[in-house]
Amino acid sequence: MNTASITGLRTHAADKTKFSTLEDYLDFAKKYLEYISDASRIQAVIVSQNENHYQFLQYKDAGFHNVTRPLNSRLFYTFAEFERAGRVFLQLMRNAREHNPSEQDRDLVNRTIYTAQQAIGATLDALPAGQSNTARKINGDLFERFIRLIIVRLGVACTAGTISIPIDVDGKTSFPMSYQHDLIIKSGEFVKAIGSVKTSSKDRIDKIFIDKFLFNKLTGKDIPHVAIFLNDVQRKGVLPRFGISATFLPGHFKGYTAKLNPLDGVYYCDIRPNMITEEILCDHIQTFDHFVFDDLWELLNRDAIVATIKQQTP
Repeated sequence: MNTASITGLRTHAADKTKFSTLEDYLDFAKKYLEYISDASRIQAVIVSQNENHYQFLQYKDAGFHNVTRPLNSRLFYTFAEFERAGRVFLQLMRNAREHNPSEQDRDLVNRTIYTAQQAIGATLDALPAGQSNTARKINGDLFERFIRLIIVRLGVACTAGTISIPIDVDGKTSFPMSYQHDLIIKSGEFVKAIGSVKTSSKDRIDKIFIDKFLFNKLTGKDIPHVAIFLNDVQRKGVLPRFGISATFLPGHFKGYTAKLNPLDGVYYCDIRPNMITEEILCDHIQTFDHFVFDDLWELLNRDAIVATIKQQTP
């Protein structure tokens, strides 16, 4: 791949077969970061009008002068920083269960995942405008795969696929029902937790809560349900005055948590300020490092069901 060409990077990012290991994700991020480290390759760096730590890159002719998604400069590593961060990240994934993480370790995990995934998303932003839906689908699929690869590297079995659960009526098993999930965390034949993995919660938060309610009502079991998001910001405005707006719906989240059922973990790499300060939100939403170092291991000790799983084709 020609790292000096956004065309070569774009072709690579659009091919999901190129991302089958954690190392694939990290290697691509290094190539993208090296590419954008040369200011002559970028048309412009645009600073968000309302939250200045978010920036947008505008590509030159080969990238159709497209502008990227907002990139959080507090999380997005530079090329020089990422070389070391990637190595430490892989070390942490090997012994996360026994490791007593420092704040620097936790920060590094969130930033490495954020940088690697946003490198893919920002590259796909260089696709022609008519392919924006395709870019979103590829980016979302690759984030789901990324999170599953991380969990497997942590030593925990997981997959995406369809769970077939037996439905009992009047004490007898009458028929099965099938549910498709982004993330099924397993221990042998037992389903230990179910997850939704999305780049943002936009238009999806309602379904996640309702999925937990229906699944547990049908099975009679309190199976943990978690949600993992990359961020919840999007670009707003017009060139050159871009800003960011939040896609998270705090009222919906609070209402479902208080009146339907709370989720068993909600995690972000790029967490919004109100998720840290507002009542209910701060009790139920955390940065992704908490899943890696703490909550995943507690989930494995929770209730479980035996279910038939049809694994999704990668």
